Amino acid sequence: DVQLVESGGGSVQVGGSLRLSCVASDDTIGRYCMGWFRQIPDKERQGVAAIYRSTLSTTYTDSVTGRFAISLDAAKNTLYLQMNSLKSEDTAMYYCAADSVILPGRELEDSQYTYWGQGTQVTVS
Repeated sequence: DVQLVESGGGSVQVGGSLRLSCVASDDTIGRYCMGWFRQIPDKERQGVAAIYRSTLSTTYTDSVTGRFAISLDAAKNTLYLQMNSLKSEDTAMYYCAADSVILPGRELEDSQYTYWGQGTQVTVS
């Protein structure tokens, strides 16, 4: 099975920045679509950003467009999420996810992904 491990979360002031990392156990990044999701208690998981390794095409949810950037380093099997101009509403547990088959246009739907990391907490205040 593919294993994903996130890191980089923490507490930051409004307007600050954080960079999340997600290390994959194998060459997952070379073959899969990768995504970042977030969830707050009692709410559904929300797709934040996704990227295809083959084309490097990216997708973002509207609330983070222009502030967040998803990228990957295939040589390091690592996915990143650079988060700038953070707002209090960005506070959540952030998860990375991967799958080899994602239906076009559904890259931010959590039901499309099979493999998930354990999450890293981001708190903005």
